[in-house]
Amino acid sequence: MEQKTLGATGPATSAIGLGCMGFSQAYGPADDEVSAAVIRDALDHGITLIDTAMSYGRGHNETLVGRAIAGRRDEVVLATKFGIVRGEDGTRLDGRPENVRGYCEASLRRLGTDHIDLYYLHRVDPEVPVADTVGAMSDLVAAGKVRHLGLSEVNPAQLGQAAAVHPIAAVQFEWSLAWREPEDDVVPAARAIGAGLVPYSPLGRGLLTGTLPSGPFPEGDFRRADPRFGPEHLPANLASCGPWPRWPRRTA
Repeated sequence: MEQKTLGATGPATSAIGLGCMGFSQAYGPADDEVSAAVIRDALDHGITLIDTAMSYGRGHNETLVGRAIAGRRDEVVLATKFGIVRGEDGTRLDGRPENVRGYCEASLRRLGTDHIDLYYLHRVDPEVPVADTVGAMSDLVAAGKVRHLGLSEVNPAQLGQAAAVHPIAAVQFEWSLAWREPEDDVVPAARAIGAGLVPYSPLGRGLLTGTLPSGPFPEGDFRRADPRFGPEHLPANLASCGPWPRWPRRTA
């Protein structure tokens, strides 16, 4: 597997990473044993970057990842995120500095490790300056709980404010041949500060794979509510993806 260094200050990882969100939410039911086997198979094939978040399945995903990599921690560049809080009362953003260490320590327990290689702010809390949140994150680096810092779904101004406080190793955002908006602003801003680029949904959430279901998306699949996949937009979006519309959609 080809290796890449994330930005100017980040870790060396496999060029292809494994995003684990779908093992706990967003794309319908999943089987924990199968999911853990997929993670271990990824390691067997040289994938080292394993990406999760405290919000995925309200902690379930981190616990699953921790179980899957047990005994193989030294093979993994482990990335997780905080800042999206899911609870019985809904979903909220929390980047308050006084809560950052607690979120990190809870993630460490679920992951079964003593450090996180790449710790992201999952979303900027609009009530908290991003520099304040990153300042608290930098304390985790000083304490040895975190190796490198990242940001997810930020704009160029927020990225600059964060980088003025602590080096940012990676910026994560949706980016694919079907979703290229970040090329106009986020990509050049990240490169300007020496941050690595970590695209999520690089296959267009299925748009680029020819594997979309032939009928409605099942319950539990967030694409049911994504306008890009609605009947009024999906044909045009498929057509914009080049040769892929010639592929048949998968039947159930």
